Parts: sequence; structure tokens; C-alpha cells
Amino acid sequence: MTQKTAFQKVYTKLTKITKATCSVKAAGVGYEELAIVNGRLAQVVKIIDDEVTLQIFAGTEGIPTNAELVFLGKPPVLRVDDDLAGRFLNAYGEPIDGGPALTGAEREIGGPSVNPVRRKQPSQLIATGIAGIDLNNTLVTGQKIPFFADPDQPFNQVMAIVALRAKADKIILGGMGLSNDDYLYYRNTFENAGALERIVAFINTTENPPVERLLVPDMALAAAEYFAVEKKEKVLVLLTDMTMYADALSIVSNRMDQIPSKDNMPGSLYSDLAKIYEKAVQFPDGGSITIIAVTTLSGGDITHAIPDNTGYITEGQLFLRRDAEIGKVIVDPFRSLSRLKQLVIGKQTREDHAQVMNASIRLYADAANARTKHENGFELSDYDERTLKFARDYSEKLLAIDVNIDIDQMLDTGWKLFAEYFSPEEVAIKADLVKKYWPSRN
Repeated sequence: MTQKTAFQKVYTKLTKITKATCSVKAAGVGYEELAIVNGRLAQVVKIIDDEVTLQIFAGTEGIPTNAELVFLGKPPVLRVDDDLAGRFLNAYGEPIDGGPALTGAEREIGGPSVNPVRRKQPSQLIATGIAGIDLNNTLVTGQKIPFFADPDQPFNQVMAIVALRAKADKIILGGMGLSNDDYLYYRNTFENAGALERIVAFINTTENPPVERLLVPDMALAAAEYFAVEKKEKVLVLLTDMTMYADALSIVSNRMDQIPSKDNMPGSLYSDLAKIYEKAVQFPDGGSITIIAVTTLSGGDITHAIPDNTGYITEGQLFLRRDAEIGKVIVDPFRSLSRLKQLVIGKQTREDHAQVMNASIRLYADAANARTKHENGFELSDYDERTLKFARDYSEKLLAIDVNIDIDQMLDTGWKLFAEYFSPEEVAIKADLVKKYWPSRN
């Protein structure tokens, strides 16, 4: 990507240099076009008349005002073909796995999202094997949904679990600001599971320039579009961590002296996030792109600009929290929501799905009330005691992220817990479903 070709004009007078950008007087240059500045890759981010501003991915330290600048005549591209499967690539789409260079056709990244007239209403279940998702917050192909998690929670492990369990043809991982340990964890996990043939990963680590993170989602989605559109495959895109992506946006914005908005984020944050999430789509001919993205929270603050804007764009959210009762991370049933689950619950899952889901969460809420009564010194009723026992088992056997069972098994487990702790009247599920699914006592 750093080679010059014949007849390229070489600029040698930079008009301005900041910590992340440089400017030059030039004509015939396109927005998002790549360039080489003093041997470093850069990209056009602003054009005003003949003044072109470029962000330099590796930073501007040591670049003189007479540095050589050559425009490459094209925006960032990814080479796409079937050989993408099983590859680990950097933010520029270059191999980091020791394998050969990509040889497929060049595809521009960061293109527009799909025209609404080409979209189909999402209607296909995408199972993850995690009951806190599949039972209570069922996902649908073409959906976009974030994991909200504290930085110390094992969200990368959860994403790896989803990648291995999800019923999808291809998994595209976009890792932004990963530690080397996290990168190696993903790679070793996929290799040991023998799942590389359906994985494509784009990795930016903490050792790479932060600004490179801005390329990762577009690279991941360009690969996803190839498999979804041309191969008509069901593609699941996993992006982690979108807070790192937004921080990189903020770095560039601040170093370009733009006036920051809420929480020091750029005013364009909503549209910057939306252009990524809106790539989620269900095509009429079968291909689909589903996006699950991690957004880490600062001190659990859901009002911060990053999760706040994300919530307006996406179709629900999945909350991770550590359950003190069982000492495991669970998908919180109170704060999690999939707004599209009604499109598949009871249609592509068993008829009792909605009833089991609603009864379980209601009883879990009763347990939370009982716990509050106990903490405030009130005496607990027999029903209160049973709800607390139910809640512990419910968390252990269904909400914990290490539970890996199919949806029918999740529903059967729910019925067993109902029968163990409650009467049919207390569970309040339709009589015909109770008659059909309530476990018989041996």
C-alpha cells in the first residue's frame, strides 16, 4: 500500500501539521482518498477549496513541513473472495496470521447502507446457545444490537462464545483496541474449536495506532457484504469494543480542533455510529448481516454519549452483569431487550416460548422484591423463600453465559424449575400449555 506508481504528483509543502493531521494545497483529490506522507499512510478527512486535510494513522511526530506526500487515487479497499475465510487481518486488510497476501477483487470499504427497498423484514432466528439471549432476548437475522458491559467483565469471552455457538455461515470479527492477550485468546479459541473456516477477523491492538481503529468496522462490514450479497450467506458481525472506536473518533476530532459535543465526543458521533449499525440487513434472497457489538461503560454510566447514541440506533441491548448469588456473569433479564424477538418467538420456536419467558422473568422479579424485603428486615413468606431459590437456579441453569443448550432444552429447563418451586396457579401460564408441558411427578 505504500508503493508509488509512475506519474503520481509528489507534494513537498505541508501547510499545517497537528498531532494527528496535516494539510496541503492540492486539486483533484477525493474525500477518504488514501495518501502516503513521509512513508506513513494517511487518509483525506476534509477538503475546503484547495486545502486538503489528511489524518495520519501513525501520528505526525517527526514529520517535517517539507515531507513528501503522494495521493494514491483511491480510498481504502479490501480484497474479497472465498479465501477470506479463516484469515486474521489488520485494519488495512493485510494478513497478520503469516498467511499469503489476499488476491481477491478490490472492494471499497465504507460504502452506503442498503437501500430500504432492497431490505426484507427480519424473520429468521439466529441462535447463540446462550439462554439469556435465545430464551429472553431472541435475536433475528438482520438485527443490530449491542452488549453493554463494564470494562472488567469478560465480554471478549462472551463474544468468542457467541462466535462458536451462533448458527451462522460466516462470523466476521472486528477487534478494536484489543490487548495482545485478547487477540491471542480469540485466535487460539477459534483454532482449537476447528472453526476457522467460517471466521474472518480484523484486528487492531493497543500496540497499533488508535486512529487505525476507524477502519476496522468498515473492513469487517465489507467482508460481510461480500458473503451476504454475493454468496447469500447468513453473516454475523461481532464488533468489540465500540467505545474504543468512538474514542478514536474523539482523538481525530480534537486534534482537528473541532468543538467537542457531549462527553468530549465529536458532534458527528450519532451518524458515525449509525453508518456502521445500519449495515445490518436481511436481503430478500436469503443473505443477511447481523451485528452484535460491545460497548463498554464508564462506571456503568448508561447516559454517556456512546451508549446513549447507540441506544437510539440499535434494536435493543444486552446487559452483562455478575450475579453475586452464583458468582457468574449473566445476561441481565431486567436491563436486556431485543425489540425484534416477537418476529420469531412462537413462530420459529416452540409455542410455549413467550409464556415461559414472561413467567420466568415475573418470578425472577418477585425474587428481587423478596431480597429487598429481607435486606430491610421484613419477614419472608413461604412464597418469597421459594422465589429466591427459583432465582438462584434460574440464574445458574439459564441466565449464566456458560450455559450452552438449544432453545427447546431452555424451555424444558424452565418448566422443570416451575414445577420444582411453584404450583401451576402461581406460575400463571395458559392451562393448555400447562397440560402439555408441565412435568409429571414420578
